[in-house]
Amino acid sequence: MSNPLNFGARRTLAAALLAGALTTLGLAGCGGSDAAGGTPVPAAAPSASASTGLVVKDPWVKAAKAGTMTAAFAILVNDSATDITVVGAESPASPMELHEMTMQDGKMLMRPKQGGFVIKARSTHELGPGGDHLMLMKPAAAIDAGNEVTFTLKLADGGTVPFTAIAKPFAGAGESYDPGMSMPASGMPMAPMGSAAP
Repeated sequence: MSNPLNFGARRTLAAALLAGALTTLGLAGCGGSDAAGGTPVPAAAPSASASTGLVVKDPWVKAAKAGTMTAAFAILVNDSATDITVVGAESPASPMELHEMTMQDGKMLMRPKQGGFVIKARSTHELGPGGDHLMLMKPAAAIDAGNEVTFTLKLADGGTVPFTAIAKPFAGAGESYDPGMSMPASGMPMAPMGSAAP
């Protein structure tokens, strides 16, 4: 009779040990998942671009001498369900303006983009030679091919989107970023441009 009792006692003891081990493992697992769950939160915290839904793809800058106007280009991708408006840009390399190309009196003219760049919901907006672009008005230092230039886009809702662009040599579109500009009534520069074709 002692044998069945011993077997029962052993079985109860084994079950208790197994339950204790599982509880300990379960608690350790919860602790690990809490720690793991807590760690990605800061890492996955939305960057400026993620929180706004605006992504800057393939950014580049036209290489230029110090003090010579040049431009930055990219594809702006709006992954959000609402329109996003870029109202300004900043760079430590130069004062910045948002510019567009337009026809006036049969000539292509470059001028500040009134109201900024509107990127429609779930769509893209190209900043490119002969079109909308980010104008570096007077770079303090030369921007040589291969240099990296940092920028921050300013949005109408107060958000910002930082990005870095690579400088490339570019002679297409016959664009002149030299300061041979007339000053319209607005006081903003307007430059005659060459062919708008890339």
